[in-house]
Amino acid sequence: MKFTSTLLLSSLAIGAVAEPTDWFPIWRPLVQSNQLRRVLYRTNLLKHADALAEHAKLSDGTRAFGSKGHNATVEYIQKKLEKTGYYDVELQTFKYLFSEGTANFTVPTGTTEKHYVTEWFTYGPAGSVKAPLVAVSDVGCTAANFPAEVKGNIALIKRGTCEFGMKIALAGAAGAAGAVIYNNADGPVGGGTLGQPSRPETGPYVPAGSISGVDGNALLAQMASGTVTGSVVVKAVNEDRYTSNVLATTKGGDKKNVVMAGGHTDSVPAGPGINDDGSGSMGILEIALQLPKWSVKNAVRFGFWTAEEYGLVGSEHWVTSLSKEQVSDIAVYLNFDMIASPNFGYFLYDGDGSAFNLTGPKGSDHIEHLFEDYFKEVGIKTAPTAFDGRSDYGPFLTAGIPSGGIFTGAEKLKTEEEAKWWGGRAGIAYDPNYHKAGDTKDNCNVGAWVENVKAAAHAIATYARDLNGIPRGVARPKLAKKQISHDQRRHSACGHALNSI
Repeated sequence: MKFTSTLLLSSLAIGAVAEPTDWFPIWRPLVQSNQLRRVLYRTNLLKHADALAEHAKLSDGTRAFGSKGHNATVEYIQKKLEKTGYYDVELQTFKYLFSEGTANFTVPTGTTEKHYVTEWFTYGPAGSVKAPLVAVSDVGCTAANFPAEVKGNIALIKRGTCEFGMKIALAGAAGAAGAVIYNNADGPVGGGTLGQPSRPETGPYVPAGSISGVDGNALLAQMASGTVTGSVVVKAVNEDRYTSNVLATTKGGDKKNVVMAGGHTDSVPAGPGINDDGSGSMGILEIALQLPKWSVKNAVRFGFWTAEEYGLVGSEHWVTSLSKEQVSDIAVYLNFDMIASPNFGYFLYDGDGSAFNLTGPKGSDHIEHLFEDYFKEVGIKTAPTAFDGRSDYGPFLTAGIPSGGIFTGAEKLKTEEEAKWWGGRAGIAYDPNYHKAGDTKDNCNVGAWVENVKAAAHAIATYARDLNGIPRGVARPKLAKKQISHDQRRHSACGHALNSI
């Protein structure tokens, strides 16, 4: 009879969730890795991916922060977490500058126009200018480089030495109506940012774009033979937008030993971001939705970060809002950003610094080794990836919190050796659709996604039971409320940074 009662209790605990109370989590069985992993299904992950695709349709195919698509994603996460009754769910809303645009540069050639491959600078203003090109001396880093003839015309400036934003502001101060920066190498600049929204101490920004070094030098040669008229057309939106992080903390568990897992909810403006980072955010959401079947010894908190693609904005905003005591309460932070790349690798953040000589706070090595041991047990080879703070774990590193995570690769190319380890195609990017419109469900590797979500669940369940190996009670560095400005961190996300110089 005693066995029957125990079986019934266990069945109820793993079945339907009753109305939550403060005492309810006590009699749920303590979470175990194998049990949690067993209830994580690819069908549920794909349903989340479909939801994100629908959200993106609300904003012309994007879930960039502050858009209708992104707001729908935030609401989707919040409602699903609140429905469990298992978490204290917090929405942290704040304002941040959104910047998106395109640039086009053309030069008349007889009865037609030559269209140059042109890239826009983040924070660049909108505008349309048609005027003669005027060459700027040296690299346009001082007012003396800009001749009087620049006034009312388009400044042609060589890349180098100082920030793009400084060059454009100096052009504005000299009275230029527009500017074109050409690369100091043959190829294109490869994307750029003006670094900050404005530089009133230097001068006003003017409509601008960048072109390749080959095109720039050809224009200079053409200008030596006579006047060359160009047209710069910039379409841009620069506006403050309200946006939100979602935090969900288990009602049960030790709040002085919090296990955190996070991923970001926004995409770049170019696409829906199903891999980057729908794979990570929806992966941990599914874990969060299944975790209420069990209890936890250590509290678990899930962080769904906004505006990662604009420089880790959401995670930094939250971490720098914490008191010293609140920072100390966080035992570990686990980051999951891009875990379903189509030409995937199985990469672990190099917490012990053995591969890249960038060591995380004490305990980060333990996280790396936990993942190494898990993947070895399931027969998957792993490789380290640089622990350089270029995703949402960055602010946690700065705060001295042991961190780690999984990554399947972005724009870098898979090597021959890696293709032997994991399959896929050597010489092709891990994610050819990185930061593009093609970052869709159909271009995710669902097999890798499932494997990585199960690995994430293993780490969360393991630390929710026991923090052995993670230093507790050690001194943490004092939080710098603003280690570097948000503007400087603009687009330093997902291991990829826009050029500012």
